[in-house]
Amino acid sequence: MSDTLQHHGAQLDFSRDMSYGDYLGLDAILGAQKPLSPAHDEMLFIVQHQTSELWMKLALHELMAARARVATDRLPEAFKMLARVSKIFEQLVHAWDVLATMTPPEYTALRPYLAKSSGFQSHQYRQIEFLLGNKNAAMLQPHAHHPERLAAVQAAFDTPSLYDEALRLAGRRGFALPDEVLARDWTQPYSAHPAVLALWQQVYREPQAHWDLYQMAEELVDLEDAFRLWRFRHVTTVERVIGFKRGTGGTAGVSYLRKMLDVVLFPELWSVRTDL
Repeated sequence: MSDTLQHHGAQLDFSRDMSYGDYLGLDAILGAQKPLSPAHDEMLFIVQHQTSELWMKLALHELMAARARVATDRLPEAFKMLARVSKIFEQLVHAWDVLATMTPPEYTALRPYLAKSSGFQSHQYRQIEFLLGNKNAAMLQPHAHHPERLAAVQAAFDTPSLYDEALRLAGRRGFALPDEVLARDWTQPYSAHPAVLALWQQVYREPQAHWDLYQMAEELVDLEDAFRLWRFRHVTTVERVIGFKRGTGGTAGVSYLRKMLDVVLFPELWSVRTDL
């Protein structure tokens, strides 16, 4: 095999050059799994959550860049990024498929070692929620002990969401939207507005005349659709593994997660479908 590799010009000596593992920092990544329990299945639990955090890091990278592109009317770039985030959410959905192979007794064996740690404390997930418009000041508190994480979550909380920027884009395109939409308090969760519904009604009835906004709307619907599936798969996996026990972080567990399924991020984009 080594003769074949050398024949094709493959480099085998990396004593002086950067290797694959060096570039990816694999020593740090593969050394970051440090089980606290003797349970065999804790490795699955750690790897699933760590890889999800890596996907969320990429989702944040793309979402923040897409929001900036929408704010500066660079829509083709934004659309590509939003489509990528929808695919990332699909990967996150399938991550739950692997965790769902853990049975209740297997989880029970490691649960005491988790202490009060819980997924709802993920600062990256909270940034995604805030960037998508689900603002909640109480969700800043779990990060108060870590200034760097708090600053990142606070920035997402204080600034316009992706949907806010899409509506500001529509305002720049000449649609009559009131100040309570275009210049609202960005720290508050978005509430549906009749003027916004009228905007999307016009866009969907005349797509050729408003193609960029039409494509923007569909990218946002794709995004929320994928995000809902991720949330739903989370709920069903948690119920399968722990039933209706309280979460390690003190939440009501499945009943809390089910309430999150009722959150609608881009309300008019869903209600407009009834009106068309």
